[in-house]
Amino acid sequence: MKKLTVPFFISHRGCPYRCVFCDQIKISGSAEELPRESDIIGKIDEYRRTADGKELEVAFFGGSFTSLPMAVQEQLLVPLQPLLSAGEVGSVRISTRPDSVDTASAAFLKKMGVVTVELGVQSMDSDVLELSGRGHGCKEVKNAVSVLKDEGLAVGIQLMPGLPGDTPAKSLVSLDRALALNPDFLRIYPTVVIAGTTLEELYLRGSYRPMTLSAAVQLCKVMLVECWRSNVPVIRMGLQPTADLLTEGVIVAGPWHPAFRQMVEAELCFDLISGVIHDTVPLGDTITVFCCPSRVSDVAGQRRTNARRLIRQFGIRLAAVRPDPGLSPLELRVVSDSGVRKGNMLRDLHYGREVIENV
Repeated sequence: MKKLTVPFFISHRGCPYRCVFCDQIKISGSAEELPRESDIIGKIDEYRRTADGKELEVAFFGGSFTSLPMAVQEQLLVPLQPLLSAGEVGSVRISTRPDSVDTASAAFLKKMGVVTVELGVQSMDSDVLELSGRGHGCKEVKNAVSVLKDEGLAVGIQLMPGLPGDTPAKSLVSLDRALALNPDFLRIYPTVVIAGTTLEELYLRGSYRPMTLSAAVQLCKVMLVECWRSNVPVIRMGLQPTADLLTEGVIVAGPWHPAFRQMVEAELCFDLISGVIHDTVPLGDTITVFCCPSRVSDVAGQRRTNARRLIRQFGIRLAAVRPDPGLSPLELRVVSDSGVRKGNMLRDLHYGREVIENV
């Protein structure tokens, strides 16, 4: 059964640097003070009443948890210990910086019931890290992942393609290096320009140019397939559309869309259908596509974009998209008067690195 996350936001807390791209309060939609014990217990009780039997996971998002003074870390984690012992809370998740992790901090997290640690890595390119004001390099990332895994903790890595000095090719190298560390999951956030950040100043001066939405979709579809091939789940792609983030003027520029991941996966579906029908389905034919039930909207595309593209590029009409529970999310079956053809994203989608040169 899926876990129910009880979130606490500690935006910027413990961060020794202010990265050029960062305004965690706008991104998280929270400017809360550090929660007190009563706040923590009260919120958990509130979530438990509507959990419907789901396991509760307490998560401290934002900030750099292991950079906080030990007294503050204990203030946040000690109230959870009786709940963990009683099984009322199943696990704890925290976020932190790679250079704030060592053997002692990892052992402390393990002892206090932390199961998952998300590392704000952002890039595995030294120049990109320096230009972004991260204050650490790739060596610290590798060390943090190793130390956390040695302690038996699950490790997630956050990547931000499109930072200053980044290129699509560098983003793919960063992804390769991150996957080589065998993380338990990834989050991929294409860089957007947030009002009030140093990145906004660079953008307004003309010294930083963000990716377009189309370019970010093209890059992230390649990244997503690479993750699937490595059997590493991507648990989020694109920033969550919080109320603060959606306020007019907060997002200044960059590849922002509230349904960014769906755009990426719809693009993958279009590419797979295109490969299946290319040179096999006659001009003017009509097709019906069968897919996993969760894929129906991705196959059609937002506002049936894929259906219009099939007519425009191939002269082929998409008559219907039908759910088939027997198909996995990576499979499609295309039926036309000329026959039945099957496609699989892992088997049939091959994006050479030269594709990125056109992003």
